[in-house]
Amino acid sequence: MSTEAIPGAPGSPPHLEGGAPQPLGANWTGRGTNFAVFSEHAERIELCLFDATGQAELARLPLPGRTGDIWHGFLPAAFGQPGLLYGYRVHGPYRPGEGHRFNPAKLLLDPCALALQGELIWHPALGGAEADNDWYPDGADSAPFVPKCRVVDGDFDWGSVRSPNVPWRDTILYELHVKGFTRLHPEVPERLRGTYLGLAEPSVIDHLRRLRVTTVELMPVQSFATEKFLVDRGLANYWGYNPLAWFAPDARYAVGDPVLEFKTMVRALHGAGIEVILDVVFNHTAEGNERGPTLSLRGFDNLHYYRLFPHDRATYKNFSGCGNTINFDSTAARGLVLDCLRYWVTEMHVDGFRFDLAPVLGRDASGYSRNAPFFAALRSDPVLSYVKLIAEPWDVGPGGYQLGHFPLGWAEWNDRYRDTVRAFWRGDPSLVGSFAERFAGSSDLFRHGGRKPTASVNFIAAHDGFTLYDTVSYNHRHNEPNLEGNNDGHAHNLSWNCGVEGPTQDASIVALRTRQMRNMLATVLLSQGVPMLLAGDEFARTQGGNNNAYCQDNPTSWVDWSLVERNGDLLAFVQQLIELRRSRLWLRRDTFLKGAQRTSSRDVAWLHPSGREMAESDWNDPGLCSLAVQMNAVAGSRNGSGDLLIVFNADHHDLVMRLPSGSQGESWRVLFDTASEVMDSGAGTLRAGTPLKVSARSTVLLEAKAS
Repeated sequence: MSTEAIPGAPGSPPHLEGGAPQPLGANWTGRGTNFAVFSEHAERIELCLFDATGQAELARLPLPGRTGDIWHGFLPAAFGQPGLLYGYRVHGPYRPGEGHRFNPAKLLLDPCALALQGELIWHPALGGAEADNDWYPDGADSAPFVPKCRVVDGDFDWGSVRSPNVPWRDTILYELHVKGFTRLHPEVPERLRGTYLGLAEPSVIDHLRRLRVTTVELMPVQSFATEKFLVDRGLANYWGYNPLAWFAPDARYAVGDPVLEFKTMVRALHGAGIEVILDVVFNHTAEGNERGPTLSLRGFDNLHYYRLFPHDRATYKNFSGCGNTINFDSTAARGLVLDCLRYWVTEMHVDGFRFDLAPVLGRDASGYSRNAPFFAALRSDPVLSYVKLIAEPWDVGPGGYQLGHFPLGWAEWNDRYRDTVRAFWRGDPSLVGSFAERFAGSSDLFRHGGRKPTASVNFIAAHDGFTLYDTVSYNHRHNEPNLEGNNDGHAHNLSWNCGVEGPTQDASIVALRTRQMRNMLATVLLSQGVPMLLAGDEFARTQGGNNNAYCQDNPTSWVDWSLVERNGDLLAFVQQLIELRRSRLWLRRDTFLKGAQRTSSRDVAWLHPSGREMAESDWNDPGLCSLAVQMNAVAGSRNGSGDLLIVFNADHHDLVMRLPSGSQGESWRVLFDTASEVMDSGAGTLRAGTPLKVSARSTVLLEAKAS
């Protein structure tokens, strides 16, 4: 094979020296590139070099070194400079019944590849086995149809920019999609829209700063593949939950170099005081089940990396719903994931991770455990023990719902919060007790083991499900564009269309929908715990009732920035709510509310809509759809602010509440009424004992003032 297409290569053929077993992956040293990969059961591993197009294979070089189960070799700088494209072919037994699926006809992606070039092209040659017989390996070369790995020089000038290191209690999460957030942004240059650099544009960062969110949670940016069934339908995987290469930022979001541009984005966000959290997918890979393609881990050491049935190792356990499940019993699999997390923190400077289907991380043969080896390794890691860790606390395996059961230091997406708040504001009966529990930080779920209210990530809407606007505009999902017969996505949305399904010109319904959005936004931003907003909800983004837009890489999913002007009042309301939260320490506590005596009053009191304290029978009253909470400002008040009184009226009738006394006998000032179009209702000062009218389906917030 010719080496003429390798930049700077001499006329002699490339050769590998012994190299070193650490670190795994392709590591540019300045003198050359060290290659190291894991496989216990391989018999021979070949490094394959490609020309700059990735189409012509120029050389196959057996890795000459083996230290334990790490195979390694060093390619001198004359051949192994940054930009070099490569892959692997791994020789070994093909015995599916024993868990082995080695096939050197399949070009494999380095599990630690830092960048990919080219796209995955679905072709029968990707399959490791013959199409009609899993017991025989397929001999077709897959190289023309898979991306190639690229050697990276990770040098980058971070300047004086450092991580904002926002405490959990001060954190306000903002979930966004890198492409969808800027694809339609009018102030982002056309060539940068939908990219990492687009997210770094001043106009985009200005919006985040004005909103006062502290932390962006990026939907998956690890290199991913679109599933074959979507390609066959002319659709694409938009969300990105189908990983190809865990270390490599997806090139679809880059103008040129995805590694350089991702770092540039992080530097810009950090410079603005905004943290970056990645939504990461370590529960499965794009290789799917036993009939899926052989792309990487399957071909390196299938028995180590995937959960297989012990009585039939040709078959994969599927706790992810995507065909396979990563085997966290394996030290090799755990080590690979830990190395990946360290890389994103130390080299890419991210501030934490949200783990998709996180119970997979804590599974062993007996089920899920919060004391699993992976969790223990995170706790003891000098790098990872200090970053933000968020669990999506469910998977589809046995005992897969684990909300509240993650280790100390973790936060969790709280879907019970979402469901309770949606149902309460829909007007469902018998929910005041559950609503109060969720508002107060879900101590029933998180108090044990020394955990704090900040363990609960509170949200009304996320990428998976209705947007906030769609929650108040649709009773039913409308997923027909997904081409699955409208059978995909959740059927139990706890939504209410306020009288008409979808768009309407009826002014009264439009006003009610706006009020309901304000109610839910006020609830999530005044609750104890960590609030999370879905990008665009602050100005009423819609997906047209699609609650599973994972395959809609089009305006259905992209943020419509024209809504900023149209719904500017809603945006201003959210901005002021966040500022209110930031300025009142007792709205973001590190300890759970107790209702216990503090000086002359309790830290919290729960009030019946009449104004008296809630009795035990009130909590069980199925007809009660209203509640007030009085929060004592004596502890933690440094700016002269007084008690807060929040009245939540989800009833379809107005109510009149007699105002209680504050902790020091204060009067009250209305800060906002969601039935009003402005933040401050202008109601002036109201004395304790004064009747307060609270409109149907509205929230009123009052602050105590010294008499």
